[in-house]
Amino acid sequence: MRYLHTMVRVKDLDASMAFYRLLGLEEIRRIDNEQGRFTLVFMAPPGQPEAPVELTFNWDGDEALPSDSRHFGHLAYEVDDIHATCAHLQANGVTINRPPRDGRMAFVRSPDNISIELLQKGDSLTPQEPWVSMGNTGHW
Repeated sequence: MRYLHTMVRVKDLDASMAFYRLLGLEEIRRIDNEQGRFTLVFMAPPGQPEAPVELTFNWDGDEALPSDSRHFGHLAYEVDDIHATCAHLQANGVTINRPPRDGRMAFVRSPDNISIELLQKGDSLTPQEPWVSMGNTGHW
C-alpha cells in the first residue's frame, strides 16, 4: 500500500490555491474535466510531490459543502519556524485559530474551513509574543 493524496472540496479555487501557496505549497498537477465539470489541482510542498493535497473544484458550485469541516480532521504540515510561518499567514489575512503559544503547534483554517495543523520541525521554539498572550479564535 502507498499513500497517494488527501482530497478536500473547495468552493473558490483561486482563494484556496492562494491560501495553500501561503503555506508554501506549489501546484504540481492540474486536471480539468469538461465532461464531469470539475477541476482537480494537486499542490505539494517543494520537492515533495509524493505528499499532495488535491483541491477538488466543481464548476457548477458545491452547495453540499458543510459549513464546518472539522469532521474531516485536519491536514498537518511541518514548518521550519512556527513563529515566522504564523506571522506570515497573519500578515496575509489568515486567522491564527490556535496560536503557537508553546512554540510547537498552531492551527489555521483554509477558505473552505479545512483545519490545518502547523508543527514546528525539531524541538519547540522558545515561546514568544504575540503568540504567548494570544487566545484561541473560533475553533480549530
